Amino acid sequence: QVQLVESGGGLVQAGGSLSLSCAASGRFFSINTMGWYRQAPGKQRELVATITTRGNTNYTDSVKGRFTISRDNTKNTVYLQMNSLKPEDTAVYYCNFKIGTVGWNDYWGQGTQVTVSS
Repeated sequence: QVQLVESGGGLVQAGGSLSLSCAASGRFFSINTMGWYRQAPGKQRELVATITTRGNTNYTDSVKGRFTISRDNTKNTVYLQMNSLKPEDTAVYYCNFKIGTVGWNDYWGQGTQVTVSS
């Protein structure tokens, strides 16, 4: 069974920084793309950033230049460094991994709350 466990998040003032991490455990043969999504109250879940096995990254426009996604394949872990946080970044953040077991499937973390006060 594959499990993703997130850590980090919390409450920070606008302009501050937070970091998130998400680690996969269980039985699998490979992890493809890793990513972060977020869902604010009353809104749909949206993509924040993704990173491929080669390290190619993609960011939603609203976080470009402020957030950095990275991964450590030896630890099956993805990170999200969030700087210059804004109140509109407030949301529950979820990690997402495309993991190969019998086939390729999407796995999600449990979600972690990020709250940015003005």
